[in-house]
Amino acid sequence: MIHLAAKFALGPLLLWQARRVRRTTPRLPVAAGALAGEVGKGEPLRLLVVGESTAVGVGAAHHGEALAGELAARLAAKLGRRVFWRVLGENGATARRTLRLLEATHTVAADLAVVVLGVNDVLEQTRAARWRRDIAALVAALHARTGARELILLEVPPLAHFPALPRPLRDVLGADARRLDAALARVAARLDAPARRVRHYRFAFDGAREFFARDGFHPSARGYARWAELIADRLAREPAASPNH
Repeated sequence: MIHLAAKFALGPLLLWQARRVRRTTPRLPVAAGALAGEVGKGEPLRLLVVGESTAVGVGAAHHGEALAGELAARLAAKLGRRVFWRVLGENGATARRTLRLLEATHTVAADLAVVVLGVNDVLEQTRAARWRRDIAALVAALHARTGARELILLEVPPLAHFPALPRPLRDVLGADARRLDAALARVAARLDAPARRVRHYRFAFDGAREFFARDGFHPSARGYARWAELIADRLAREPAASPNH
């Protein structure tokens, strides 16, 4: 209730700040290059990175230094496997639009799917109940359409640390992001099962400027590399889905 009251009281200022951010923030392209590749040697692992602008590598020059390419390289090194990676995403996508994109894609198979969403649902002020429904539907579709038995739902990015956002807009959107992320964690806990793992990954974030691209909104190449390292480290430590299903 306090948060809603603050939004109402600050409404004109928040609207002015949001319009100014849209007007002054540089518009960066998606990462260049193919949306699929492979790296490493050994038993094959099919990796699918799904979601919004960070899935398609906005802030990186090419996909080799964006999330999919960086994560594939680290998983290949840590697991000793040949990783075939693919990107399925869209700049500006919400969870609901990502579900539609997946449903419109004819052939997509994966062993591991990594989902990165939330910023656009925060910006569009998606309600938590609808967010939970959309995420649950996306998880079900990923299981059904890709065959993936390992799903990682990455935390809703912490907008409270984004340099492009002034205060108090940064604080308000940061609180919205935390609420959606808490809902995301609950969905993952409810849907997780030994044979079809659904896990929520949240990492401590120090907000270092070097981890942001020049727009102050998306990761830089260093940011993607750090993010991929954290994900790969945790994946390498955790048990895989049970084969007995």
